[in-house]
Amino acid sequence: MDDAIRRNILEVIAAGHDLTLATLREDGWPQATTVSYASDGMAIFFGCGAGSQKARNLGRDDRVSLTINLPYGAWNEIRGLSLGGRARRLTDAADLARAGQAFMKKFAPEITQFLGEAGVEMAMFEVVPQAISLLDYRQGFGHTELVTAAQLAAS
Repeated sequence: MDDAIRRNILEVIAAGHDLTLATLREDGWPQATTVSYASDGMAIFFGCGAGSQKARNLGRDDRVSLTINLPYGAWNEIRGLSLGGRARRLTDAADLARAGQAFMKKFAPEITQFLGEAGVEMAMFEVVPQAISLLDYRQGFGHTELVTAAQLAAS
């Protein structure tokens, strides 16, 4: 993958706060929801209620699609990405600590008011990208760059 494309992808991931996450319901219909996220490089972390529809969907099928869109003032400033990948539920203490550190770095001190909320069991996930489509209208209307799993693995 080209270094400039990699930098642009990482900038979009780091600059966004919320993403739209699409999972597959039991009946096969897609379900899109908005979640806040944190990242460590290309690793994208999000949490949800352990018994939520999202968590149940991912327990059956780990395939996800997501979008991150950055704020813009004019169409020629549009930047974002869409990503297809797999969501892995984090259970290992080191993985959970890595995700927790990413959230604290991005959302402290705001996040501290929600930590350890009584009666809420959380599930943390890491999205492992398989393909990324980078949208950058600064390079022209509708300009996209597709990065495949092979290119991601090689970088």
